[in-house]
Amino acid sequence: MTRRPRGVTLKSPDQVARMRDAGLVVARTLDRLVAAVRPGISTGELDAIAEESIRAHDAVPSFLGYHGFPASICASVGPEVVHGIPSRDRVLADGELVSIDCGAILGGWHGDAAVTVAVGDCDQELLNLTKVTEEALWAGIAAAVDGGRLSDIGAAVEAVVRPHGYGLLDGYTGHGIGTSMHEPPHVPNTAPGGPGRGMELEAGLVLAIEPMVTLGDAEVTELDDGWTVVTLDGRQAAHWEHTVAITPDGPWVLTALDGGRA
Repeated sequence: MTRRPRGVTLKSPDQVARMRDAGLVVARTLDRLVAAVRPGISTGELDAIAEESIRAHDAVPSFLGYHGFPASICASVGPEVVHGIPSRDRVLADGELVSIDCGAILGGWHGDAAVTVAVGDCDQELLNLTKVTEEALWAGIAAAVDGGRLSDIGAAVEAVVRPHGYGLLDGYTGHGIGTSMHEPPHVPNTAPGGPGRGMELEAGLVLAIEPMVTLGDAEVTELDDGWTVVTLDGRQAAHWEHTVAITPDGPWVLTALDGGRA
């Protein structure tokens, strides 16, 4: 058995249940945001909807003020992969993808999830990109089982993404989550050594799994705002994420309304 890395914590069933409550706040907020996406709405308006929704559930936005981040969601549009800063000046246009990353704290516990939404009428190649990215997320979730290994998750993500020739970010990863938004371990979306490597996955471990996939090259850079990560080739990207608890009965998707049953 691989020794559990320093800082990795296992949650009790009661603690996981409390994280589920936080996850449901995120799920319901993302439902509202997906319904609001349309050409002509600004990412700043989406941010206002998110903050109102989170606080209406007696929760607090995880992202607002986190290391100085100025908003309640990340809204990454087109070639922006992750960490886009919402703005009233950034108006969504027909044919773009927008990735919305949302986090909430309820009773001291975090939930974190992201979706990618097509704005208006998108080209089929963009619809395929976000579809494959979501499929890769679910493949990674299915690999998050008691007794597995950490690299099983990245290997499962890669197995879905690579055949399509898309770029897959490996410098940005998923993460453990609990009373802090980011906890050990890092959860890579790639597995250079293949599955069956890394720390052993155990019941009580809660992970945020989040593939980030690009239509073209996987090379990215960070903008001068210190947050927004964009593709170097200017092609669009997709990002999907869920918070997942490993249980003796399989993965429980804390940020899916149905718990991941579908």
